[in-house]
Amino acid sequence: MTGKLVLMLLLSGLLIAGCQTTPQTGKWQSLFDGKSLDGWKASENKDTFSVSDGRIVVHGPRSHLYYVGSVNNAGFKNFEFCADVMTTKGSNSGIYFHTEYEETGWPSKGFECQVNTTHSDRKKTGGLYDVQDVIDDAPSVDDQWFHYYIRVEDNHVIIQIDGKTTVAWTQPEDWERSGRRIGEGTFALQGHDPKSIVHYKNIMVRVPPAPMD
Repeated sequence: MTGKLVLMLLLSGLLIAGCQTTPQTGKWQSLFDGKSLDGWKASENKDTFSVSDGRIVVHGPRSHLYYVGSVNNAGFKNFEFCADVMTTKGSNSGIYFHTEYEETGWPSKGFECQVNTTHSDRKKTGGLYDVQDVIDDAPSVDDQWFHYYIRVEDNHVIIQIDGKTTVAWTQPEDWERSGRRIGEGTFALQGHDPKSIVHYKNIMVRVPPAPMD
């Protein structure tokens, strides 16, 4: 085998290896068809969730609406998630990631991204609940749509509200919190209490996430 041929083979191998290790950005995919709750499964008080005018309306006793549809087989590790959200006065909700369906109670697995503009809970919209909270000063306004963005890559979590970063958190290696550990799972929307009314639309996910700028 000539030296020139050996060099060509080596270069080809490097190129192939490079292609195999370069992550490909996924396409944005919808998790909500705007017409029904197909692909979603509610826990306990199932009537808490309904669809109206292209949005999911959350209003009723405690319940959680889990994504169980076909996108990525409802299993997400590294991803970008976004949704348009609107709170009403005194309402509380949340968006869970890396969780799994449970019939009753608050999800024991995964992390909650808080949705709360004027509810009495001091932990407001855009916080990673009980991990890195936004206290008192909500970046959202009741009765106005705002854009909620969540990015998880390896042990890093970023949350943005209307393009402004509210959380940039890296899970420590020695992190110990029962059930609250970055891993893999699905998404869930929270119905917090009967007095809360919150709206969600344009719910999308991208797997894998685009490279950071």
